[in-house]
This record gives sequence, C-alpha cells and structure tokens, in this order.
Amino acid sequence: MSVIASTSPRTLNQRLTTFFALCKPRVNSLIVFTAMIGMFLASPGFPPLGLFLAASIGIALVAGAAAAINCLVERTIDARMMRTRWRATASGEVSATETLTLATLVGGGGLWLLYALVNPLTMWLTLATFLGYAVIYTLILKPATPMNIVIGGASGAMPPLLGWTAITGNVGPEALILFLIIFIWTPPHFWALACYRRDEYAKAGLPMLPVTHGVEFTCLHSLLYVVMLAGATVLPFTIGMSGPWYLAAVLALNAIFLAYACALWRNYSDALARRTFRWSIIYLTLLFAALLADHFI
Repeated sequence: MSVIASTSPRTLNQRLTTFFALCKPRVNSLIVFTAMIGMFLASPGFPPLGLFLAASIGIALVAGAAAAINCLVERTIDARMMRTRWRATASGEVSATETLTLATLVGGGGLWLLYALVNPLTMWLTLATFLGYAVIYTLILKPATPMNIVIGGASGAMPPLLGWTAITGNVGPEALILFLIIFIWTPPHFWALACYRRDEYAKAGLPMLPVTHGVEFTCLHSLLYVVMLAGATVLPFTIGMSGPWYLAAVLALNAIFLAYACALWRNYSDALARRTFRWSIIYLTLLFAALLADHFI
C-alpha cells in the first residue's frame, strides 16, 4: 500500500496537508502556547500585538520544521512502531527531498520572521533549539543513551524562554525558571509514554529507560522527578513572579501528579501509564494557564 501511495499522483494541497501532519501540530500547539505565556508574563499588560503575532508564528514555523526533520531522520524507526508507522515519511507517501525542502522553507521563513520582526537574540536561541532537537537529540542522543530525554529535554523547555526574550530582548531569571519547570517535567511526561510503549521501542532498537533498566526503575525515577518538579513550580511564587492564586493552583496540580507518580511506582499498569501521560499534558497546560490568570488578577 505504501508503494502505491508513494507512486500515485498527489496534488499540491495533498502534499502540503501531509507535510503539515509531519510538523506534529498537536505537540507544537503546546510549544506555542507556553511561548505565548512567556510573552504575557514578560509584559506588564498585554504584549504588543504585532510583536506577539510575529514571535508566535516564527516559533511555530521553526518548531514545525524541527518536527518534520525529526520524522525524516527517524522514518525507518517510525515504520517499525505502531504509534508512528502512519507518518508519511515512514510510509513513503512523501520523499526525503520533499520533506527536507519544505522543512527548510518553513524553518527558514520562521527564523527570518524572528530576526526581522522580533529580535536577533530570539532568532539565535530558536535556531539553537532547532539544532538541539533535530540534530543533537534526534541524531545523537536518542539512539545512544537511555538518558536521551533528560538531556534532549532542554530543547523542549525553551519555548517560554523564547517568548520572554521576544518581549524583553534578554534572558532574565524568570525565563530561566519557566525553562526549569518544563525541563524537569519532560522526563516523567515522556517516561510514562515510554513505559507502555516499551516493546515498540525495544523492537525499534531505541535504548529508552524502560527498555534498558526496566519499568520499576523508570517509575521510581519518574516519581523523583515529579518531587523535584513540585519544588521547581513553587519558584515563581517565591521570587514574586506570581501570587497566591497561582500557588494554590500549582499545589493542587502537584498533589495530583504526585498521586499518579506514586501509584505508577507502587502498582504499575500500562493503563495507568497512559492516564499518567495524558495527565502530564493537562498538568503543564493548566500550570501555564494558572501563571497567565494570576498575572492578570
């Protein structure tokens, strides 16, 4: 079927739609959302609309290009995994040349937008984020070490910092705290997925932590990271970046996340790991929403 799909004529609209799916819009929506929150938090009120839109679109374009390059590099691995075999790069619906060309155009356009309409610092940091994810994480870390997501998570933690620099033109301590929160959140978020997908990762030959060290070891480390996360998420309140409304919200969110992590460590099941993974996404979304709401209260 993949051979037929790859050789049948396809319209430009079909190609662009397929490429859009390779940009992982659901994942990147959270990336852009946290970048937007970073922009709001860096502004005393509402950020300038033109700057806000330029930064949001530029970051979204570069993030989409990085995701497409990730799909291109991992197309052979993706074809072995149930979760990713539908991707057009894995099935052969789009060629490597098409993917690379479109990713270059989209990513280059995003970087130009950031440089011309935002500021050079945000552009360079976004480029570093792109290289960190598409090259360092995808090509080097992911196939080499079970700690890949711990180190590579730095790229995923950059969006709120990019949003902050888009408004202020500098990297302040508040931006570093936002970076730290997502950096610590990333391992327990991803390890929950890796636990219930461990057989697929093993088949693909990727040394994810549940594959190399087992589920119990992974769940213990996930719990420890959630404990660290609970401490890191209080920092915005302790430095005066947010107020009591945020503190109340984050204490409740952390209590639920800790309950999930403890249950996963004490009595693991794939179904519980799925629920933990879904909750981790809800958790981060609500946490940044609480930061935004508290900012305007």
